[in-house]
Amino acid sequence: MAKDVYISATNCITPMGFDVETNVENILSGRSGISQFTDRQLMEHPFHAAMLDKDELDKAASQIKNVDNYTKLERMMILALAPIIAQSQSKLNPRTAFILSTTKGNITALENPQQPIQKAQLSQLARTVADHFGFQAEPIVVSNACVSGILAVAIAKRMIQANLYDEAFVVSGDLVSEFVLSGFNSFQAMSDLPCKPYSANRTGVTLGEATAAVWVTSDPAHAKAKILGDGSINDANHISGPSRTGEGLFRSIESAMKEAKMDAQQIDYISAHGTATPFNDEMEAIAFNRLGLQNVPINSLKGYYGHTLGASGLLETVIGIESMNRNRLFASMGFDEIGVSQPIEVIKENHEKEIDIFLKTASGFGGCNTAVLFEKIK
Repeated sequence: MAKDVYISATNCITPMGFDVETNVENILSGRSGISQFTDRQLMEHPFHAAMLDKDELDKAASQIKNVDNYTKLERMMILALAPIIAQSQSKLNPRTAFILSTTKGNITALENPQQPIQKAQLSQLARTVADHFGFQAEPIVVSNACVSGILAVAIAKRMIQANLYDEAFVVSGDLVSEFVLSGFNSFQAMSDLPCKPYSANRTGVTLGEATAAVWVTSDPAHAKAKILGDGSINDANHISGPSRTGEGLFRSIESAMKEAKMDAQQIDYISAHGTATPFNDEMEAIAFNRLGLQNVPINSLKGYYGHTLGASGLLETVIGIESMNRNRLFASMGFDEIGVSQPIEVIKENHEKEIDIFLKTASGFGGCNTAVLFEKIK
């Protein structure tokens, strides 16, 4: 029988705040981290995004030793990890895994000809952050498009259950950069207004930047949530478009539910991917209906944070755990009227609800999908 695995500490660094409590307070007050920017170094025309305030980040990062040696993303990852490593009191021995997930990492290093190309390599990013804290185990990089953050949690769980490690620290992060903005703009996928997931009036994605971190362990002593089951299936439909039948997401959720030995009626809340693109939101609605989940309360947090790419799955898990433990459903910001062909129960306003089990899902380019089920600690 597989051992139980838990998430025992969480943290996040976002435009909504530099700790979990501040982020939740801003969500409950209806504040979004999305603003309009005019920065010709990033895009020729004004754009909406969720980006960290430079002065606030500089102030927070001033506590980091040799801070000038680190890039913006490295500073954000260190700030996300530091409190939970301190809380864990872990000795970071060879049985402690360090998993870093991202889609682009230090991609901006390629813009500077003075920077060695190695600076842009994901393995180097992982090594830099690992060395800062003194991790002894070889860093593990998870980079699988926009499921990277939540997939890293599933991988940590499986490695602990396989007795490869006793615990794992997972950090995820991505930045808004010229590379990312131009890429999504070339798809004509960017919204000219803050994104509106699942809405009939949605016009595309809004990008964001953030880091999030969690401590995964088999010790229930300080657990915030139990990881019940996971699944990750690739639908192999298209390099940038999901299966029109939601097949990959359907099978990922089905796999997670099978491992957790539960059915759709036991799930109290879904923290979905919800990018506000026409194809993604439609695909999710189809998959949820195929599984009998159409009446489960669902939200997308992209209206608060934008799409934070590889960080999104982990960031939204951190907030989802707070939602579950507070028995409080958070409104899906930007939603007004249903804009998908299948019925789903989008959360329109914050309200109380008993939440014992929640489902986190994510999907991404290349047909990847991941689903993980979490249970409240009672």
